[in-house]
Amino acid sequence: MPIETAASVVAQVPDDAPLLAVPYDSALAPALRLDLHVPVAGLLAHYEAEGEAGEVVEVPVARGDGVGRVLLYGVGDGSPRALRKAAATLTRRARGKESLAVVTPEGDPRAFAEAALLAAYSFKIGSAGKRPVGAITFVGADEEQVRRGESVARAVALARDLANMPSSVKGPSWLAERAAEQGVPIRVWDEEQLQAEGFGGLLAVGRGSARPPRLIQLSYTPDEPAERHVVLVGKGITFDSGGLSLKPTENMKTQKTDMAGGAVVIAVMGALARLGLPIRVTGLVAAAENMPSGTAQRPGDVIRPYGGRTVEVLNTDAEGRLVLADALAYADARLDPDVVVDVATLTGAVTVALGRHRGGLYASDDELAKRLLEAGEASGDRLWRLPLIDDYAGALESPVADLANVEIGSRYGAGSITAALFLREFAGDRPWAHLDIAGVGRSTVDEGLLTKGATGFGVRVLLEWLSGL
Repeated sequence: MPIETAASVVAQVPDDAPLLAVPYDSALAPALRLDLHVPVAGLLAHYEAEGEAGEVVEVPVARGDGVGRVLLYGVGDGSPRALRKAAATLTRRARGKESLAVVTPEGDPRAFAEAALLAAYSFKIGSAGKRPVGAITFVGADEEQVRRGESVARAVALARDLANMPSSVKGPSWLAERAAEQGVPIRVWDEEQLQAEGFGGLLAVGRGSARPPRLIQLSYTPDEPAERHVVLVGKGITFDSGGLSLKPTENMKTQKTDMAGGAVVIAVMGALARLGLPIRVTGLVAAAENMPSGTAQRPGDVIRPYGGRTVEVLNTDAEGRLVLADALAYADARLDPDVVVDVATLTGAVTVALGRHRGGLYASDDELAKRLLEAGEASGDRLWRLPLIDDYAGALESPVADLANVEIGSRYGAGSITAALFLREFAGDRPWAHLDIAGVGRSTVDEGLLTKGATGFGVRVLLEWLSGL
C-alpha cells in the first residue's frame, strides 16, 4: 500500500529525534525543556508567527555530531479541520526524511494522525520523486485514537490505490480480486450469472469490452446481533471511454478513476472489521468497462436493468446510472436494507455546481441527509445537499420505454439532479442517499491531504456516519 509511513505512539520526546515538530503552546511550556538556544517567545515574535494552522517556524538544533531541526507549528483554532491542515503541512515538510517525531497538540488526535498519514500518500509506478517521510511518532497522544485515525487513513489510501491503478491492469475481474482481499465474505457474479439473473444494466454497459462485467457483493456482520442493515452501492466503471458516445481525448485521460465510488465501498467494507463497528453492512460494487466496439450498446437501444423496468439508452456515456440501477434494484428486492447509500463519480454537472471541495448529496429522507452532512463536516469529506426536484422527473420520460437514461432535450439542464432522479427510481421506498463525487473524487493539486489523482473521498464520511448508527 502506498502509505508506507509507519506510525507509532510514545509518551516522551525521543532524545535523538532528528526532526521534531512541536506546537507553539507546548514549545512555550517549561515542562518540555525545549533548548533552542533562543527564547521561544522571542523566536516566534521575530518570525511574526500568529499560530495559524499550517504555519511553521523551522529552527536548526544540534543532534550529536550533526544538525537536526525543530518545527514549531501552529494549530489555529484547534478544530479538527485546523489540526488536519497542521498535520498535513508537517508531513509534507518531512518528505524524504527517515522519521518525524510530533508532539501532539490538544484536540482530536484521531483527526491529526489521520491527516498526517494521508499527506504521506503517494502512487508511483517506478521510483521517481522524493519519498514521503518513513515513520511518524506521535508523542503524548491517545494511542487508541491514533490507531483509529491510522485505520481510516489506510482505508482512504486503499480507495486511492484502486482508483489510481491504470486501466491496462484494472478491469472488473481485477477489482473483484482486490475486493476478495478485504477479509469479509464475498460473492461475485460473472457474466453468465448476470445474464441468468437479469442484470441488464451491467451487461449492456460491459458489452463493448473484452473484459466482461462483474457484480461484487461484500458482507460485514458484527459479532453481536445488529439492529440495522445498511447497503452501500458503488459505481465501478474501471474505464469510461463513453462507449459509442465517445468522450474527447482530454476528458478520457482521467477515466481510470471512474470506479472511485466502487473503490470507496471496497475500502469501507475492509475497514469495518478493523474498527469493530456494531452494524451490519453489505457493499455492492457494479463493475464494468465502458468501451466502443462492434458489440457495444448503441444510442437508442432499450435495456432491462434488474427488476425488469425498461430504459432507453440515449447516451452511452451516461453509463454509471445503468450499472447502479442494477445494484440498487437488487438491494431493494433481495437484501431488505434499512437504508441505502450509493456513491459514484456520476456527473460532470455536479462539478459545475459545487467545484472540487464538496461532494453532492441527494437524499429521500431528511434525517438521513442531516446525519450524512454532519458526518461530512466531522470527517473532512464535506457534502452539500442538492434538491431532488420532482418537476424535473418528466425530463426522463421516454416514448418507447419506462425511462430514458438522460434528460430528453435541454428544458431543465440540471444533469446532476436528473441523474439522481433516475437512480431514485430503482432505490425503493426506504431511506436512500446518493453521493455524487465526480468533482471531489479526483484532485488536480498535490497539497495538504491530497495527492494528484484519486482522493478516496467518501471513505471518511461513510465510516464516520456508520460509526454513529
